Amino acid sequence: MADHAAPTSSNLQPWSVVAVRDPDRKRRLSVLAGNQAFVARAPLFLVWIADLGRARRLAARAGADVHAADYLETTLIAFVDTALAAQNAVVAADSLGLGSVFVGGIRNHPEQVAAELGLPAHTVAAFGLAVGEPDPSERAGVKPRLPQAAVLHRERYDAPAADRHIGAYDERLSAYNTRFGLRGGWTDRVLTRLRGPESMAGRHLLRGTLDRLGLPSH
Repeated sequence: MADHAAPTSSNLQPWSVVAVRDPDRKRRLSVLAGNQAFVARAPLFLVWIADLGRARRLAARAGADVHAADYLETTLIAFVDTALAAQNAVVAADSLGLGSVFVGGIRNHPEQVAAELGLPAHTVAAFGLAVGEPDPSERAGVKPRLPQAAVLHRERYDAPAADRHIGAYDERLSAYNTRFGLRGGWTDRVLTRLRGPESMAGRHLLRGTLDRLGLPSH
């Protein structure tokens, strides 16, 4: 599997994935993920798990300590490695003619998602991935991204030079959004999404939730 071939820090492989096909479970997960109906409609919904539980169980069987699993660095490794594996799966799915959509809303209610999926201690659902056949009538293509000159720096980070490209990108994205009945450009989206805790759909409480799930992330 392509996900298994993804890079992993220190070969820890701290991720798992739950494949969900049951219609009722997909429906419940779609509600937890922000009432996103396409989650329920997708033939397959993959929930990608940042999984430090496997290492904890390994330590318990060996009678060993894994105190480093309590630290933020190890939690970051788990999330990064999970994302790398999932992106490999997306590329593989695309090569087979399948479409996919990442679902960050799965972090809106991580404890309820953990209960729904029977997740063990020291694990958390990082994101979901809806997988299915693309709608042939959909002509959205790939949403425009920031130009390379806005994100690529040579030798040293040059913020003024990079940020000069944002205005043109705002215009380009705004035109794209207008074609599909949406409003605003990139700047509007970023400022709205990062306005404050009220714009985070409950995810501003994630640190405490991670602690309760067994990922203290000191």
